[in-house]
Amino acid sequence: MQTSRGTLQLLVIDDEASLRRTIRIALESFGHTVKDAANRAQALEALRAQRFDLAFLDLKLGPEKGLELLPELLAAAPGLHVVIVTAHASLDTAIEALRKGAFDYLPKPFTPNQLRLALDRSALVRGLRDRVAALEEQVRQLPPEVELDSAEPSVRAALDVAFQVAPTEATVLVRGESGTGKGVLARELHARSKRAARPFVTVHCPSLSADLLESDLFGHAKGAFTGAVADKIGKVDVADGGTLFLDEIGDLPLALQPKLLRLIQDKTYERVGEPAARSADVRIVAATNRPLEVEVRTGRFREDLFYRLNVIEITMPALRQRRGDVLPLARHLLRFFARQSGKPVTGFTPEAEAALDAYLWPGNVRELRNAVERGVILTREERVGLEHMPGQLTAAGGGAARVELGGPVTLEALEAEHIRRVVAAAPSLDEAARVLGINPSTLYRKRQRELKGDA
Repeated sequence: MQTSRGTLQLLVIDDEASLRRTIRIALESFGHTVKDAANRAQALEALRAQRFDLAFLDLKLGPEKGLELLPELLAAAPGLHVVIVTAHASLDTAIEALRKGAFDYLPKPFTPNQLRLALDRSALVRGLRDRVAALEEQVRQLPPEVELDSAEPSVRAALDVAFQVAPTEATVLVRGESGTGKGVLARELHARSKRAARPFVTVHCPSLSADLLESDLFGHAKGAFTGAVADKIGKVDVADGGTLFLDEIGDLPLALQPKLLRLIQDKTYERVGEPAARSADVRIVAATNRPLEVEVRTGRFREDLFYRLNVIEITMPALRQRRGDVLPLARHLLRFFARQSGKPVTGFTPEAEAALDAYLWPGNVRELRNAVERGVILTREERVGLEHMPGQLTAAGGGAARVELGGPVTLEALEAEHIRRVVAAAPSLDEAARVLGINPSTLYRKRQRELKGDA
């Protein structure tokens, strides 16, 4: 029987070989990995070699004193839980041990059940710590609330699949352009799952270099690289028992892909600089705006990882493909930002609504959200007017730089408008590329360049 989440790395420090063996047998029967040490030197050597979750420390180590070793253990391994074990239990020694940083106190003789309870208490505290870390991250990243309800058939179809699969353990791949609400849908999958009470943790795959991303994802041991002055838990560890959301998985460095594949297949991973394998029970939800099939064909994405991720596929339509949602979403966001700013803004002027409705929204819901936030901030009236909206909405009277053949426009502008209209009408990017007669990866690059130009 296991006493906590996953397999723990445990260290038993006692000068009596028979007692070390007894404790080891009991702890290993719970499913954990155990190492032991007979004295101070062996204990510090073990801590330098790997990371431990918890140590059992005897107060009497032959000529050495466990209370004097305790601060050294905590300095060598910040965050280590140390349970003091002694046959000479007294209130004074218990208080002194706790004052010096001990996590718990266990008098001899003790039963296997008492060992189990000590591990359970440690697991509870670690779980609360990780939960707080996850909640702090969620608060930092909290976006304006976006309603998932929609009357558009394409959105309803995506939501129906999402809500059906949410209570299962299936890995989900959410596709869609940047800004379509893939992260919002991932949070809703978590909220409707059996893991809702556990952390929801986001990893932004394009945000860091390969080395830093590996440390952010899996954590690292003290001394693993220059600047690693202390152990760091990774987001996989924080998400244990919950959901790990891998945002823009198509940008995951190739060197990290086999390590992610191992996590998905075996639920095991290794921290940077730590040889011992660790386990994590996480549900994977990934999102991408890239055509991963193309990335597989070009060798930038592992085929086996793609198939592991693509168990359930959900596509979030672009905002221009769900025209009926634009104004309801805009009004909903306006109410949100009005409450947030404390301003008595109640709606849009007719001209502003016409512009919102006519614009093609290449940046999707994210661009709409930014436009509405800007409008609420700038207006001094009860309604947001066209003059408060971003320039791209007002430049062409609410259109998205629409152009006409034979007009005073460049070939580049004609191409961009043609691509917009084909993509808006096509059911998928692959189909749009087929209509345009170009490779899907070429279409992707052109659209990324266009979106950067609009930003």
